[in-house]
Amino acid sequence: MFKSGSHNKQNTEQTVDKHALLFGLISVFLCGIGFSIIAPVVPFLVQPYTSNPGEQAIVVTLLTSVYAVCVFFAAPVLGALSDRYGRRPLLLVCLLGSAIGYFVFGIGGALWVLFVGRIIEGITGGSIGTIFAYFADIIPAEQRTKYFGWVSAVVGVGTVIGPTLGGFLAKFGYSAPMYFGAIITLVNVAYGFFYMPESLDKQNKLKEIPLARLNPFIQLASLLSMKNLKRLLISAFLLWVPNGSLQAVFSQFTMDTFSWQPALIGLMFSIMGVQDIISQGFIMPKLLNKLSDKQIAILGMVSEIIGYGLIALSALFSFYPLFIAGMFIFGFGDSIFGPSFNGMLSKSVDSSEQGRIQGGSQSIQALARMIGPIIGGQIYVLLGHAAPAFMGMILIAAAIPVLYKRTQVNT
Repeated sequence: MFKSGSHNKQNTEQTVDKHALLFGLISVFLCGIGFSIIAPVVPFLVQPYTSNPGEQAIVVTLLTSVYAVCVFFAAPVLGALSDRYGRRPLLLVCLLGSAIGYFVFGIGGALWVLFVGRIIEGITGGSIGTIFAYFADIIPAEQRTKYFGWVSAVVGVGTVIGPTLGGFLAKFGYSAPMYFGAIITLVNVAYGFFYMPESLDKQNKLKEIPLARLNPFIQLASLLSMKNLKRLLISAFLLWVPNGSLQAVFSQFTMDTFSWQPALIGLMFSIMGVQDIISQGFIMPKLLNKLSDKQIAILGMVSEIIGYGLIALSALFSFYPLFIAGMFIFGFGDSIFGPSFNGMLSKSVDSSEQGRIQGGSQSIQALARMIGPIIGGQIYVLLGHAAPAFMGMILIAAAIPVLYKRTQVNT
């Protein structure tokens, strides 16, 4: 929501509601911790139920994929419901579901229990689109890319803390990070229940939800039929596929290639968060003064290609300094692509469509992260540890001309 600079309703100058902004930033911070805290230990939780490293890698990637499948189907439903009933109730319910998912995953006991935990978390994980719709509600269009940069920086802080904390908590048992993730998510639910304001004005809420808006395939077709969005979403899809693969095989890759343990894996995961903080605090403001959203996105994609190249070389030579350098460069590219993409996306539609467009984008991202881990896991086992990184170089190289030629919107 917006608040006027004075009580005079004729005052047209709008400022961001500080309470709404604070809740949103705290939410994404805790989400960043909650999601990343489990990353270093997933292979170790799977290990007791598998017979060899190849099978273990497949199961780890399938756990990532099943999460993405659930997000794919849930995101448009959550986006539509948030456009109809508001952001607040949907976010609170979804955060509660995430906490339950973490808890079930931590209990474990069998592979099917791990999958149940990921399914529960995935069904509610589509709420990230609602979170971005929430920010789009409270931030004027001309300031969104800047504020989305802040969001990335805050997520980055959480991502820095999360993996390192997860690696440390693993010393008390591999399930400990899951329980901690559940607890901090419940804290966020409590905070939101008492302090979260509704961001969607009543006049902007949908009067009814057409059934077609609940079907992810119809929503994808509808979004891709919009000329000002088609190339943007296709290029992002080509980037998200290998990113999903990298995220899924990361822990397994470092275990198999460098024999790393959870604490070191968690520290390495934190590089992504460090890149977000550095990029959003020092680099992104300068880029916004000189480049358009689209140009920043392309710069990020080029950086990711270079990062993937170094990661591939680190696998070929079993030389971890190349891997660390590659992750730094990849992390920089990822940190500047996200805000510029979300800025372009949010400027493409009006307030009543933000939930739909963000939910649809989340579905496409989930589809990519469903496909990416499956492909990445298979080629990792069949073609070698460097194969997922080579896939990233190829797909993002194909995505750049798609984005470059896309129909012009307000960038």
